[in-house]
Amino acid sequence: MTSFITRLAIGAVAGTVGTVTMDLVWYGRYRRSGGEGGPLEGEFAGSVDSFEQASAPGKVGKRLADTVGIELSDTAAATTTNAMHWLTGAGYGVAHAVLLHDRPPLAAGAATGVGAVANSYATLGAMGIYDPIWKYDASTIAKDVSAHVAFGLATSLAYRGLVGRRG
Repeated sequence: MTSFITRLAIGAVAGTVGTVTMDLVWYGRYRRSGGEGGPLEGEFAGSVDSFEQASAPGKVGKRLADTVGIELSDTAAATTTNAMHWLTGAGYGVAHAVLLHDRPPLAAGAATGVGAVANSYATLGAMGIYDPIWKYDASTIAKDVSAHVAFGLATSLAYRGLVGRRG
């Protein structure tokens, strides 16, 4: 039997696997649409020079730092974006380990992915980082949901595989 703490650690690792999977989905779409950059350019936010340019994870990180009184300069934008991106994925993996560890892997994975995207739109919309969900077209929502479901399924399957190895 796997201890609760071990389940949390496995969940974080599984969420990292899910994050890689989702990023590969987005990268594949980018390449099919004519993008020419390599996979690591976007993966590690190397072209982000300011928090204005940062994606949602970077903006959330900046907001959190501001809230606790830490002043981040724009030179920290790429690092903050990366840290928040990976921590968010690992965090959803931990949530999966706590809430869905005993559910069938495909159902648990779909729930993790849909929960992550729903929480993202709700939270980021409330923070003013995203527009309210009703302002996005169906195609944008479908792409986001499908990428997050890929995240959830990969997280769930990685979690199940890792827990299974522990007996």
